[in-house]
Amino acid sequence: MGDDGARRAHGTGSAHRGPPAGKGENLADWADGRLGLYALAKANMRKVFPDHWSFMLGEVTLYSFVVLILTGVYLTLFFEPSMQEVVYHGSYTRLNGVPMSKAFESTLDISFDVRGGLLIRQIHHWAALVFITGMLVHMMRVFFTGAFRKPRELNWVLGWTLLMLGIITGLTGYSLPDDLLSGTGIRFAQGAILSIPIVGTYLSFFLFGGEFPGHDIVSRLYPVHILLLPGIMLALVTAHLILVFYHKHTQFPGPGRGERSVVGMPFLPVYLAKAGGFFFLVFGVLTVMGALAQINPVWAFGPYRPDLVTTGAQPDWYLGFSEGLIRVMPGWEINLWGHTLVLGVFIPFSLFPLVLLALGVYPFVEAWITGDRREHHILDRPRNAPVRTGLGVAWLTLYAVLLIGGGNDIVATHLHLSINVITWFVRIGAFVLPVAAFVVTKKICMSLQRRDRARVLHGRETGTIRRMPTGEYTEVHEPLPQAQLFTLTQHEQNPPYEREPEVDAAGVRRKVKRSERLRARLAKAMFGPDARIEKPTVEEYREITGGDHGH
Repeated sequence: MGDDGARRAHGTGSAHRGPPAGKGENLADWADGRLGLYALAKANMRKVFPDHWSFMLGEVTLYSFVVLILTGVYLTLFFEPSMQEVVYHGSYTRLNGVPMSKAFESTLDISFDVRGGLLIRQIHHWAALVFITGMLVHMMRVFFTGAFRKPRELNWVLGWTLLMLGIITGLTGYSLPDDLLSGTGIRFAQGAILSIPIVGTYLSFFLFGGEFPGHDIVSRLYPVHILLLPGIMLALVTAHLILVFYHKHTQFPGPGRGERSVVGMPFLPVYLAKAGGFFFLVFGVLTVMGALAQINPVWAFGPYRPDLVTTGAQPDWYLGFSEGLIRVMPGWEINLWGHTLVLGVFIPFSLFPLVLLALGVYPFVEAWITGDRREHHILDRPRNAPVRTGLGVAWLTLYAVLLIGGGNDIVATHLHLSINVITWFVRIGAFVLPVAAFVVTKKICMSLQRRDRARVLHGRETGTIRRMPTGEYTEVHEPLPQAQLFTLTQHEQNPPYEREPEVDAAGVRRKVKRSERLRARLAKAMFGPDARIEKPTVEEYREITGGDHGH
């Protein structure tokens, strides 16, 4: 104990004692003595975060999730998850006397009788759409820039899992009002479950508590939607943010930015203040959308009846591609031993998770191909990884084509086209368009690399024309600033993985595994000479800028 502490303990040294501590300081001292918060805050509150407009995509996703939680809690207070049949007598007179479930009745009450209920309902629905959109776009930013590389593979898996859970949570919440549109979606899901060989019927009976639609589906989906899935997602979001904080944020190439140095702003107070303001901005935009843009008007659809289907029934966009898979699949069936296998439903139902799984496993596939075990904190410019960028665009193209298939009837009626023509377009386009998108994207990336190389070697065009002694006219080029030169040439171009020779130095033939051959071929295709333009060397730059070459 120091001298000051001894004097305070014995009630002496009043002349050296400062003003009494306030309540806030005493509370902070009490918490620090038990939790060690001061040392933790001192080590992390000044952590530097880089700044770039694309980083806000993750923040939009996070703040939409917070809005979902807040609005969901409010709706939970008034929603009754029961399929017990009642006769409606409420504010919406057009449905008076119509039999419906208590779930649909309470949804109408929230919309017309609860103060602010309709606004909160629509904010909740819009926030769900923005949340899943934000996750997908944020993951695409991470994918195209290579931010998933070591040490962030686990964070990629967490993000991918959040996307899958977000889609399932959206499906369960979409189904709770028990209106005709959501009931049609549940019927669609039940048909897909029935297509599973052997166990499909049992799974359907277990889920619905008997023959469709049963009497338990809403009450079963309710705790899954408000407790189970949000709880898991909240834990994953927390883990995701902790890993982002621990690994430090990735940053785009530029002066002063390296694998061990970060250029940006401190977390406290700058970044925290910006984040707080951005949260209220996102909340405000979602509120404006909920107030002005109508979504899911359940009173126009009416209560669910198994013998009816809403005209132009469409799921939310994030499930549209799964319905597109089923709509454009030929109606194949196989009869075996008295059982019918509905391949026209089961095959696309199986492809649905595989399309998303391809996105989830890609970081591990690329790490296996490259064999790169280093940590990466500097992002790639998408043009410098043409094959990866092409694969990402091809995946998005497939998603978009199948989304058109999921709404083929709407497209047909609005554009006055034949639904058969649209269906065949999607069937053919699902195989052709992703390949075409890959080829075109790769060529664009290679062209951009060539332009970067020319800019480094020849500089910027000034518009000044000079006449040479030989009578030749040439445009004067101005060398690029050093900062821009560094940005254009910072990326690495390591040689691709090559398998060991089949015959060693002693002339002994070794067995080469098929996996090694495959790895070498993929490495050459993704990172070989045909997938990149060699960036200028120092010698090339000095040679062309050292003399009089129009600079």
